[in-house]
This record gives sequence, C-alpha cells and structure tokens, in this order.
Amino acid sequence: MDQNETRVTTPFGARSTAAEVIDGVDLSGRRAVVTGAASGIGIETARALAGAGAEVTLAVRNIEAGARVAEDITATTGNKRLHVAPLDLVDRVSVAAFADVWDGPLDILVNNAGVMALPEGRTPEGWDRQFTVNHLGHFALARGLHGALAAAGGARIVSVSSAAHLRSPVVFDDLHFDYRPYEPMQAYGQSKTANVLFAVGAHARWAGDGITANALSPGGIRTNLQRHVGTLTAPAMAWKTPEQGAATSVLLAASPLLEGVGGRYFADCAEAVPVSRRPDDVIAMMAGVAPYALDPEGADRLWATSERLLASD
Repeated sequence: MDQNETRVTTPFGARSTAAEVIDGVDLSGRRAVVTGAASGIGIETARALAGAGAEVTLAVRNIEAGARVAEDITATTGNKRLHVAPLDLVDRVSVAAFADVWDGPLDILVNNAGVMALPEGRTPEGWDRQFTVNHLGHFALARGLHGALAAAGGARIVSVSSAAHLRSPVVFDDLHFDYRPYEPMQAYGQSKTANVLFAVGAHARWAGDGITANALSPGGIRTNLQRHVGTLTAPAMAWKTPEQGAATSVLLAASPLLEGVGGRYFADCAEAVPVSRRPDDVIAMMAGVAPYALDPEGADRLWATSERLLASD
C-alpha cells in the first residue's frame, strides 16, 4: 500500500498546543515519566499529562529545579500526583538506579531530555556526549523500564527527535568521532537519527508486549537547548511556543488517535513524509523524515550496537 494512503493525520497542526491536543482525554490512573521535565517543552509535556489526570514523575538532573516545576504544575492543574526523581542520562549507574527503584506499571515514557550542538566532549567511557545523553541513556532507561511498560498494557514510548536528524545518519563506523573531525551539529543530527531508529526498533520488538513507540520533531522552540547553537537559529524559522512545541509529544503520549500506532515519526501533529532535503535548508528540514531514520535494518544495527556498548566495562 502507498505510504501516503496509510499516513497518520490528525485535526491538529503546527500551531496547536499541548492543552488543545489533550483536551477531553482522561489519564486518571495512568502513570507517566518525562525526562528533562525541568525546562523547555518537558515542562509543558508534564503539565499537559498532569492536567489530564496522570501521575507524573519528572526525571531530572537538577532536583531543586524539578521541585519548583512540580509545584508550579500542581498550582496550575490542581494535580498533586507529581514526583521528582534524579536521572543523569550520561551516567549508567544513575539510569539503572532510576529503573531499579521504579515500582509498578508505567503507562507513558517520554524520552524528552536532550543536549544540542555541544562542544566536543566525552563520557568516562570515551563516548560522544551528545550520542550518550540523547540516545544511549534513553535506550538504557527504556530497557530498564520494559517490565513496567509491559505490565501497564497499552503503554507508549515517545522519543523526542528533531528535524536536525536530516543532517546525519548514524555513522556506525565512527559513532564517537574517533576518526573524523568533530562537528557539533553533525553529532547532534546523528543522535537525533538514533532517537527515530530507537522508536522503530522498540516498536518492532515490544509491540507484542502491548508497547508502542514513536518519534517526533517538536519544531523550533526558543529554549535553553539552543544555548550552543548561535547563528544557526535562523530568523526565518517559524518559532513555536513551548506549549506548541510540546503538542506532538503529548499527542503521541496520550491521544486516542494514536492507539496502536508505532514505529513512525511525526512533526506538527501528523506523520511526516519521507523526504531528501538539503541539510542547510532550515525551513524545509522541519517538514519531513529521512528514509534512513526509518530503516528497520538500521534500527536493528543500532539496537545491537547500543546493547554492546552498554554491556562493556
């Protein structure tokens, strides 16, 4: 069947807000984890889920900032079922500890935290820091929480990628820039492609457990994420508010319109069309998905590579 005939569309679009997307959805009795929920679209994603009645855990590096956000969300939604838990995605011990102490089912996992265009940096293992934070940490977290997600029945994983995935496929022969010059946006693009491939791989493996996984681009939002980007933030870009930027995440996390849908990539509250774009065309980049990001063989290779890295000493 032609891809366009099965493409998922919704009544929402680029200017829809998270509150509009989740209006009328009741998440009472559901439990959600949002990583990076102390800033940017993570805050608005958590707020929308809490506003619909979910019990939400803010998984954050800065506990004090997370506590302030939790208080604000409770004040604006009336929902007191907000929790704050430490999570440092670059630290395998921290990720394992978060998963190990989780008790009971988990209905929604939003892998939202991320870093963008960092100067070259390595983890203690020697891994590229952007790839580790944006992909490997979330990969380890999802695997650690797999049992909780399977126990929920109908759980959803949301992988927050970016249109910048069009800047680079996953370069398996040099994931950590050992042999090529480090370029911050190329490293970021590679990690964002990994976010999409993770959703493809997770859905293929875990759909039988009742778990769906999708990836998305939130669009261009002026947040602290862009602090290293500088002039790459083109003035012609149609900037979104954080509430608009969180809309597609919330759609994938909670909307009945996405029931049973998985292994796909969304932008502006609709499934993106596979395209080949020039990576310096900022406006065009926002609209589509690179075919290499949806490649099942690439997803399998990334899954095996990620498992091997995380199993190493």
